[in-house]
Formats: sequence, C-alpha cells, structure tokens
Amino acid sequence: MTMQKGKCYIIAEIGGNFTTFDEAKRLVDEAKGCGVDAVKLQTYKAETLSSKKAIFDMENTGIVSQYELFDQYSIGEELHKQVFDYARASGLDIFSSPSHKNDVALLERLGADAYKIGSDDAYNIPLLKQIASLGKPVFYATGMCTLDEVKESVQAMLQTGNKQIIILHAITAYPTHPEDVNLRAMQTLKGAFPELSVGYSDHTLGTTACICAAAMGAEVLEKHFTYDKHADGPDHMHSADPAEMKAIVDAVREFELMRGDGIKKPAKAEEGTRINNRKSIVMIKDVAKGAPITADAVDIMRPGYGIQPKYLEEVIGRIAACDLKRDDILTWEALA
Repeated sequence: MTMQKGKCYIIAEIGGNFTTFDEAKRLVDEAKGCGVDAVKLQTYKAETLSSKKAIFDMENTGIVSQYELFDQYSIGEELHKQVFDYARASGLDIFSSPSHKNDVALLERLGADAYKIGSDDAYNIPLLKQIASLGKPVFYATGMCTLDEVKESVQAMLQTGNKQIIILHAITAYPTHPEDVNLRAMQTLKGAFPELSVGYSDHTLGTTACICAAAMGAEVLEKHFTYDKHADGPDHMHSADPAEMKAIVDAVREFELMRGDGIKKPAKAEEGTRINNRKSIVMIKDVAKGAPITADAVDIMRPGYGIQPKYLEEVIGRIAACDLKRDDILTWEALA
C-alpha cells in the first residue's frame, strides 16, 4: 500500500455490511467506482471478542447481545481470502481490524499489508504491541480515549520500532451527531504527534464531517460504506452510500487542488487579468508636448500596464515628452 504525500488516503469500511462474497464483491465494485484508495474489513469471532454478558445499547442497534450480533456478522477465513483477492485484483488496498491475536494470525496468513486498530482496542496495549511489532502501517482509531491514553498507547507501539502509526480521531457513537464530532481534537492529536500522520474515522450521517476533516488537515479518512442504507445489519444506517462516498472523494480531491502551495503570489490564471484588471494613471485631458501634467489631466483607472497609481504624486508637475490624448495610458517614456 502507498500513501502519497499531500493526498488524503480514503478508506471505505465495508466490514459488517456483508456476509457473502456476492455482497462483498458489490461493495468493492461500488467503492472502486467512487475512487477510494482502500477497502477495510472487520476480522473477529464472537467467542474471542465478547463475553455472553456484554450488550449493545446504541442508536443503531437498540439493546442487543453483543455476542449474538458479532456471531451473526463474523466472516470466516475463506471469505476473507476471496475478498482480499478480489479487492487486490481491482487495484484497491485492503486490510482489516483484528480484535484478537488469533485474528492477527489469520490476517498474516492472507499477507495483510496494514492493520486498523478499532477504537474498542485503542487502549489494549498487548494487542497494540503485537500488531505494531509486525512493522506494517497501523491505522489507530482513538474513539473513547483521553489524550493521555492515546499517548501511552502510541508510545507502546513506537517502542516496537514501528514508526508507521497513523492516528485517527474517532467518536464511538453510531451514528455520531454533529455536536459530538469535535474535529479540532484531530488537530490536537497532530500537535501531540507532529511526526505522525493524523486523520479521521467517521460515523456521522452524510458527507460534511469528512469533507471538513480533510480541509482541517486529515491525511486519512475512513467512512463506513454500503450499497443500501436500509439493508439488514447494524452499520448500514450510518454508512455512506455510493453517491455520498463519491461526493466525499470528489470534494476532497477538488480541495487538494484548491489548497495550493501556500505562497501568496499571482496565480497563473491571473497573468492576463493582472494587466487588464488592475489600474494605472490614465489621461483624462489632452496635454500638448512640453506642457506640465496637471492634477485635473489624469485619473486612476483600468488597464494596469501604465504607471502605477502609487506614483501619482510624482507624475503631477512632470512635463509631457509628446502630445498626450485623452484615454492614453501614461508611461514613464511619455514624460520628460
């Protein structure tokens, strides 16, 4: 996988939104058509992820057993392999978020090029160290974390010698409402880890948060992705559909063009307008050769290829070196 400097890396999270290869294939095809850089899965087994006493009580799930929900949407190794192979053949990067050391072993068998740490494991130091020690890029989501917890976790990963840690601001609420997004926290993370890439993992409805995050400096964006917001499953409702994902990708790529290099200078497109649309000193009366230029004989107007307005006081009183007519653009060569 490659992340280009200056280009936001956009990930379509499809994990949890399919249970068959046909569904996954459709998601990969749609994601490819939207122009994303990568698709991401979720790798877990209910028995190693959740006790049977854990429950969900969230807007997208209601009150349900975590174990039963995870058991329903977990996928096996063969389906993992099919999706990995298909995504790679489609020209997309693909990786996953493991939830247990056994999941890491599965993904290593598949040759995963990167790993995502879900927010539920953001403070799971043993798993973080295991994954970071593999020496591959780690996309580290920080939902539910304090800054001190993030610092401790990142330090644990850096101590393995892996410097490829990408920190993602995230809010673990499905969906995340605008008042909880707190995009400035992403900038706080960048301030705390200036040497690392920082991005945003989104769970809001719509496209605004991702586009704003990119404008605020996100180097990575992750967004859940679906072919149908009304499909069966907990993540479809807060996922982007193809139209929304394409709108995000298109807006971010357009922003990257607009961002520029930061140097304040005339744009290439202004080369002509700088001459035609600026103003200079223009004759508004005829003045004969040898006569002085009086204040009532000149004014400041377009175009801009004559004497610049800042020299108006120097022009007044100078002698005309030739006959000057109304609407002549005054130049230094016309003055004695």
